[in-house]
Amino acid sequence: EASSNPRSSKLNLLNSRYQFAKRIGCPAIGNALRLKRLLDPVLGLGGVIASLPLILFFGLLIKVTSKGPIFYTQERVGLMGKPFKVIKLRSMYINAEAETGAVWAIKGDPRVTPVGRLIRRTRIDELPQFWNVVRGEMSLIGPRPERPELTEQFSDDLTEFPCRLRVLPGITGYAQVNGGYDMTPKEKCRLDNYYIDHYSLWFDFKLLVKTFKIIFTGDGAR
Repeated sequence: EASSNPRSSKLNLLNSRYQFAKRIGCPAIGNALRLKRLLDPVLGLGGVIASLPLILFFGLLIKVTSKGPIFYTQERVGLMGKPFKVIKLRSMYINAEAETGAVWAIKGDPRVTPVGRLIRRTRIDELPQFWNVVRGEMSLIGPRPERPELTEQFSDDLTEFPCRLRVLPGITGYAQVNGGYDMTPKEKCRLDNYYIDHYSLWFDFKLLVKTFKIIFTGDGAR
């Protein structure tokens, strides 16, 4: 009998298209992670309220400086391979991947608009993802969610890449504060799995402090 749950149907479709889902392993567990799951919706709602003025300001700036919508949604892979739509402030020109398809971002990426460079450098483009946290699709801190096509591509060469999906993806994470977007998939895989294997709430707190430093310095973004 076909599933009447849209999320379950999407997961089944994803599993039929990609092989990485078979190599994720078991979800990470522990009291600290359970407490984190309880705190995330509250912190996410607070983030939505606190970030609203910045989202409105830069949303207007995006609208008047380039064609296209203010927000951008894209399919990403979440906890245990579940697909979801991540929400971002648009930082690239519309149809930026019409000819190339899904590609890994590079330093000085020509697809990024002038305003996009600013909001990516300061992580402001990620602020709408507080809503993903409220919805239970993401956490405040965790491995950054990747697109299914890229996850499959990287998993072919890096057998531990799917293991990043043992926890909820985050708005910021260990890899982001130790190199940001400008790192190889291999390094990202190593750092994200280290974070999962050594998780604690104190670890999260230190990553949150480092994230605020990056917001003001722009270090580690492209």
